[in-house]
Amino acid sequence: MRSGRNSRIDPAMLAMDFIKANRETVEKAIRDKGVDLNLDALLALDGETRSLKTEIDNLRAERNAISAQFPKAAAEEKAELGRKAKEAGARASELENGLNDKEAALKGLMLKLPGIPYEGAPVGPDESFNTVVRQEGTVPKFSFEPLDHVALIEKNDWADLSRITQVSGSRTYCLKGRLALLEMKLMAWALEKIAAADFTPITVPAIAREQAFLNQGQFPGHKEETYELPNDDVWLAGTAEVALTSLHSGEIIEADRLPILYAGYSPCFRREAGSAGKDVRGLLRVHQFVKVEQYVICEADDAQSAEFHAKLLALAESLLTDLEIPYQVIETSTGDMGLGKYRMNDIESWVPSLGKYRETHSCSTLHDWQARRANIRYRGSDGKVRFAHTLNNTALASPRILVPLLENHQVEDGRVRLPKALQDLMGGEYL
Repeated sequence: MRSGRNSRIDPAMLAMDFIKANRETVEKAIRDKGVDLNLDALLALDGETRSLKTEIDNLRAERNAISAQFPKAAAEEKAELGRKAKEAGARASELENGLNDKEAALKGLMLKLPGIPYEGAPVGPDESFNTVVRQEGTVPKFSFEPLDHVALIEKNDWADLSRITQVSGSRTYCLKGRLALLEMKLMAWALEKIAAADFTPITVPAIAREQAFLNQGQFPGHKEETYELPNDDVWLAGTAEVALTSLHSGEIIEADRLPILYAGYSPCFRREAGSAGKDVRGLLRVHQFVKVEQYVICEADDAQSAEFHAKLLALAESLLTDLEIPYQVIETSTGDMGLGKYRMNDIESWVPSLGKYRETHSCSTLHDWQARRANIRYRGSDGKVRFAHTLNNTALASPRILVPLLENHQVEDGRVRLPKALQDLMGGEYL
């Protein structure tokens, strides 16, 4: 049972002791993740902020002490006491204005602090430093000239890709017929599979307030990738993780309620700013999609986090195995994993038309980095209150998963043979 919310705590400030005690480690994380952050400036600003708070507290104490003398003071002393109390109050108010500015600046710098990455992560600035952990499944060898997914869709009249761009613009899609049914049934199938592993199915909205994006870690660094609805003061989320992170924001969760395991379903929206020219044909990189997301809140125990990371990864792999899609698991580099992540493994599925693997899943452990931003805490069996650990991974996202599914299972006449796991679902051997 939860003990309630507390909005007065600034979780980011609670990490300052760690920063000071582990300065070299933090500086290395800043370098390895390529973060534009001057730690000297942050620590100096923290010192200035603390000094100002001390001075303000002293002035308030002085004003209170003077006020306490006032009732017993002689008449001729009261005017001077009143002047001193007023001066102390005015000076405190003046310093408070400066303190507010410094606290806002400090918070901005704190939001740039990276999580300390996994020691086994490749160190490098971008995806070119990612390494392949292993490959699973057999890449198909066709005895005919295979089609790409767009040609397969057009041949079978499974979408109106060109018409919909006239209605909704580029990078949108409109499935129909059997493929539309498959997409919907795939999402339900994935949700049921993850639920069978003790995850609670949960549907969440695609809209969220700015604070939810700050809590999750997408803001302030990736606003340009996100659709804003300024009239309503909300944004469109690209993953259920945004809502799920803030669902327990400000709570103290009792230990017997952990772990919290969610299988979150939501529509998702991404502007894909700056991705022009990156395999945008057809269904590979669209602005709106649907996704089942695995999400974990657990105790702040590194070994337990590692176990859940392995579980999330194994569940995603089991879905790809059932779909009979060849894939590879990637150890993501420090510069590609994102600001708050401790460890990140991508799963890339084989796309025959591209002759390469493309990312379809992303499994992340964040330790308490995200929980500190969202103020998610738990009371352990020892009675102590700590920040929780959070993890997430894609279960299945569509239409991206349809690309390798269609292309890997095509046959010479242009039909698509369904993997055995989907044949009963769709009522036949072929789509």
